[in-house]
Amino acid sequence: MAFSKRKKKYMEDDEIIVIDNVTKSYQAGVPALSEVNIRIKKGEFVFIVGDSGSGKSTLIKLLLRELTPTDGGIYVLNYNLNKIRHRKIPKFRRNIGVVFQDFRLLKDRNVYENVAFAQRIIQVPGKQIRKNVPAILATVGLAGKYKAKPNRLSGGEQQRVAIARALVNKPAILLADEPTGNLDPRNSMEIMRLLEEINEAGTTVIMVTHNRDIVNAMQKRVITLHRGVVVSDQERGVYVDED
Repeated sequence: MAFSKRKKKYMEDDEIIVIDNVTKSYQAGVPALSEVNIRIKKGEFVFIVGDSGSGKSTLIKLLLRELTPTDGGIYVLNYNLNKIRHRKIPKFRRNIGVVFQDFRLLKDRNVYENVAFAQRIIQVPGKQIRKNVPAILATVGLAGKYKAKPNRLSGGEQQRVAIARALVNKPAILLADEPTGNLDPRNSMEIMRLLEEINEAGTTVIMVTHNRDIVNAMQKRVITLHRGVVVSDQERGVYVDED
């Protein structure tokens, strides 16, 4: 008699990320992360804050499976990232959109092509691309800019293109690594309002930032790292200096 093989369950039904007692060391000495425990539920908006060297970048790389922990376990969307096979990593990463501080747009391609590129690399049919790209550009407020090259856009508009590109494949999680770092206060708040709308539509948003004004204004969950250790995890928190 044949039995169906059930996928092992690593997290609760309402959870999307579990970081279980994770330590990451690059070499002998102080680890980049030490015994970190974080559980994030589907649909949360979470800020990761802390000074330079606190472990924020290492945490993002672990979540993207660019690194593996020295000790402990990382589970994302019920994937065990310690044991995931190399050939399955690209499929796993399709579930995660990433936005960076420096936009990382293709300068020789227009807005439409920058966003369409994310669909072409996963071989979405052309007919579907022609439907999906205008829809996501309308979502981020750039429907009329689809022919523009990045150098004809403001910083805030370029970041909106980057967000559209990250979202066009409908990821469950959006990782935003200092997305307002190169923007003025007005554009920064516009991007934050957009991220909040994206979150309210169901996408889990995890944002790394140094901008305490944004963190304090948004009143979302705030996880503070200091020298590789979680020193604070506030449900509706503020950015607190750690000495």
